[in-house]
Amino acid sequence: MQNAGISLDLLKECLAQSKEGRLFILDKMSAALNSPREELSSFAPRIDVLKINTEKIGELIGPGGKTIKAIIAATGASIDIKDDGTVLVGSVDAAKSIAAIEMIKAITNDVEVGKIYSGKVKRIMPFGVFVEIAPKKEGLVHVSELSATFVKKVEDIVKVGDEFKVKVIGVDELGRINLSKKQAEAPQ
Repeated sequence: MQNAGISLDLLKECLAQSKEGRLFILDKMSAALNSPREELSSFAPRIDVLKINTEKIGELIGPGGKTIKAIIAATGASIDIKDDGTVLVGSVDAAKSIAAIEMIKAITNDVEVGKIYSGKVKRIMPFGVFVEIAPKKEGLVHVSELSATFVKKVEDIVKVGDEFKVKVIGVDELGRINLSKKQAEAPQ
């Protein structure tokens, strides 16, 4: 088939030149970056996808959206929750996206026995301290689990607001969390 305006030889020559140009550009691109980056640039917009238990959606949203609004205000990330438990976290800053994901996981993940958490002292009692290990998740560090040495008075070891590592040593049938500061600090 012959086109009245372009000869077959001219078309072949144009395609050969374009192939040569394309290969030249690809070689230059390969010299600058020979493989895709392992990690997305921290300045690149991103959308991370999480999957949570559908029973935890209400807990994540909170009364009147209070919990999710607090996460958005603290991180600046956009968060969209689907009915099937899919959570989309969007941000132009990697650190903010990671912070939002960590906050979501802290709320929606179940407490695991044997896992070490970072906790904050909320209340001090004569028999121990109550430590918050995640939003709305508090556990008791009994006085016997505060230190490897004898503790006469709880206030001698910790104060309200102190932050330290704790290990979950048990969750009873009522959902009460038992923690240990001394086991978290012990060499593994």
